[in-house]
Formats: sequence, C-alpha cells, structure tokens
Amino acid sequence: MQSRRLGLVSTRLRYFQTVVQLGSIRRAAQTLNVAPSAVSRTIQQLEQELGTPLFERARQRLKLTSAGEILVYHARASGTELGRASAFIGDLQGLRRGSVSIAAVESATRGLLPDVLSRFWRRYPEIVVKVRTAGSSEAFRAVLDSDCDLAVVFDVRASKSAQRLAGAVLRLGALVRPDHRLAGRREARLRDFAGERLLLSDASLTLGSTVEAAMMESAVELGARSITNSIHLMADFALRGLGTTFQTRVGVERELERRELVFIPLSDPQLRPRKLLLIARSKVHLPEAPAALAKMLTEAIGALNPN
Repeated sequence: MQSRRLGLVSTRLRYFQTVVQLGSIRRAAQTLNVAPSAVSRTIQQLEQELGTPLFERARQRLKLTSAGEILVYHARASGTELGRASAFIGDLQGLRRGSVSIAAVESATRGLLPDVLSRFWRRYPEIVVKVRTAGSSEAFRAVLDSDCDLAVVFDVRASKSAQRLAGAVLRLGALVRPDHRLAGRREARLRDFAGERLLLSDASLTLGSTVEAAMMESAVELGARSITNSIHLMADFALRGLGTTFQTRVGVERELERRELVFIPLSDPQLRPRKLLLIARSKVHLPEAPAALAKMLTEAIGALNPN
C-alpha cells in the first residue's frame, strides 16, 4: 500500500492491521520481521491507550472485539484515503505512479480484466494493479470496506455506500464442445441435458444458487459429475469433453472465439439473465489512474450488452 511505503501509517496501526490480516501475533511478527514480543507489546500499548481490548484471546486464537472491528474499519478507510491522497499528489506532479486495487469474480479475471489491463498499462506502465479474485459478495464488501477501489461482480443488491458505474445483462447458457449433440441448437432448455454428466457450481457462487433454483422450479433432475466453486475448472472440464457446464459468456471469450467451445443460450423462464456490474464507493473521487481504469472497464462491460 502506497501510504505504508511512504510512512503515513503509524507503526502501531501497521502492526495491528497485520495481526488482523494474518490472525496471529507469531505470523504477523514473521511478516514484519520483528520479534513476537514486539508485536504483542505494541498491541497491548494500543489497547491501554484506547482503554479497551481489541482482541479476544482464547485457545491461542485472536478474535476481534467490537472495538477492534471499529478500528479495523476506520484504519482501512483512512489508509485508502491516504493512498488516494498520495496518488492525487502524483497526478499533480505528472508522475503517474501508485496503485489501483480491484476485486473481481473469477470469470472476469479470465478474459475481460486481462484485455482491459493490457490497454491500461500501455497508458500507465508504472501503475501497480492489485487484483483480488473473490465471490460477488466478498468483492462488493471489499469496496464498501475501502479495501479495493473497484469491484466487478454479479447480481449484487444496491447500497447507498456504493455506486454502479456500469452493467451488462448476460444470458446463461450451456458450454459444450463443437461435437456435442446439441452444439448446433440456437437455444436449449435444462431438460435437454437430462442424463448428461454436468459440471455445476456450488452454493458459494451466485451462479450455483441460480441454476439450482431453476432446476427445482422446473422439476428437472440433472446428474452432476463435478461440483466446484471454480469457473475456470468448469470451463476446462467442458473443454476436455468431460461434461457440460452452465455459465455466461464472460470468462470463456477466447475458447468461444476459437470455436473450442460452443455457447447455447438457455431459454428456461426460471433462469433470469445475470447482471455483471462495476462497483465503486459512493461519493469518492478517484485519482487519475483508478478513474481511467474505471472508464475502460465501464466501456468493456457496456459492450457486453446485446445490441
């Protein structure tokens, strides 16, 4: 983080945040390259000055107290703002240095994001882009908690603390090899895949709950060969002919372009289109580089909408 590199974050706060991130004083000490006693003493001093414990200590595990959670939230927010301040100062000096942080669903990191970042780095070659792969809820929360500047997510509900910069409505479809019996169909329904080995996403992904709900409503029983939280793994299995998976086009653009996979839109009325969204915090003015990345992502996501 730029604010830490410049020494804008106090040692006490840096030690505290590292302990929170790693979950133990010993691991934090290893990362900080100091003695565990130094970290423990610093945390105790911070607790004494605040007049309240920041951690609950039970069975050698550390859990944040309510006061600790409050401090974490505001420490992250202040660190983010200090980083933005540093970036704005860099903008004034024409340095075009610093960092941008983005949390994105896995499918967006397979095609959409690399394509956008290749253009971004031609304009801002010195900017470090921190990419976190996460589920939609986790990525959305990262923006709300000021851990990330931007998030690319599916189907999250609106919040007063976040603003939607872009959105695309995407149909769900079946991903199959060109030699699949249904590869020539313009559309298909879930029941058309009865008896096949399917590659399904688990309940940790919004995709999994969407498909499962549609299967229950349509009274279709489908057999699973694999259940996973990895979009990449499902696409790779489909590419190898090991089964059929249900996804959007996002994340398999190259396989579709090379005709290694075929996308068959699903027409089941229970399957509502998915919404891919670009999210940022409300009422936050981004420095030049994050704003430029947001603009490029806005254009790329907008282009996904059907004409």
